[in-house]
Amino acid sequence: MLELINETANYLKSVVKSAPKTAIILGSGLGELVNHIEDKQEIPYEQIPNFPVSTVEGHSGKLIFGKLGGKEILAMQGRFHYYEGYDMKKVTFPVRVMKAIGINNLFVSNAAGGMNPDFVVGDIMLINDHINLFPEHPLRGKNYKELGVRFLDMHDTYSKKFLKMAEEIAAANNIKVQKGVYIGSQGPTFETPAEYKYFHIIGGDAVGMSTVPEVIVAKHGDMEVFAVSIITDMWYDGKPVEVSHEEVLEAANSAQPKMTLIMKELLKQI
Repeated sequence: MLELINETANYLKSVVKSAPKTAIILGSGLGELVNHIEDKQEIPYEQIPNFPVSTVEGHSGKLIFGKLGGKEILAMQGRFHYYEGYDMKKVTFPVRVMKAIGINNLFVSNAAGGMNPDFVVGDIMLINDHINLFPEHPLRGKNYKELGVRFLDMHDTYSKKFLKMAEEIAAANNIKVQKGVYIGSQGPTFETPAEYKYFHIIGGDAVGMSTVPEVIVAKHGDMEVFAVSIITDMWYDGKPVEVSHEEVLEAANSAQPKMTLIMKELLKQI
């Protein structure tokens, strides 16, 4: 594990001009943010040693180095999912590499289904906590002390500082934002009515098929985390609205400009 991480990190250091401290993982249909990155250097996943390849529509599959909000950043356009067949070590491998090249802050975005009756499709939800329902844990197995502690404290996983700053940015720009708990589940099926109800009962405001593994590993590496869900479909009082992947991408695309603005302004301030 350590050798693979170091090999990939050394490759990136050898071909990249910048040294960013913040990385952004872009979710389904949310890759338009990269159009705002200046001085871009793009590296397809296929060229990166030990990197998996994204197989999902809406996930382009490249690392992009450049500037956003006046800061050097790394953007991951296309993530890896457990449902694609990758184990959790592969799903979270890019986050390990990020830490190895000097990333301290991780921004994560996703498309999610909403269960909170106060939400509507197109809402931006700032994640303030999560519930992990994946069947495999990214820290399962041998622990390498070079990467983090064996038993990880998950209090304050989502940076309160970043959350407060993001709320202030949204208010200043008349952007409505929600806050809530994200549930990470395996997928790839969308939720049944009973599953939506169950997830809401146990404390979830939105559910998706990503984010939680990457956030756990970021926390393991002592990164500061900011995460956002775009609500792309909804469950209303036991009546879920039928949804397709295409509709999820469409809803995510329509909300992108607001999410991009929040992230750009947040970068300017950190």
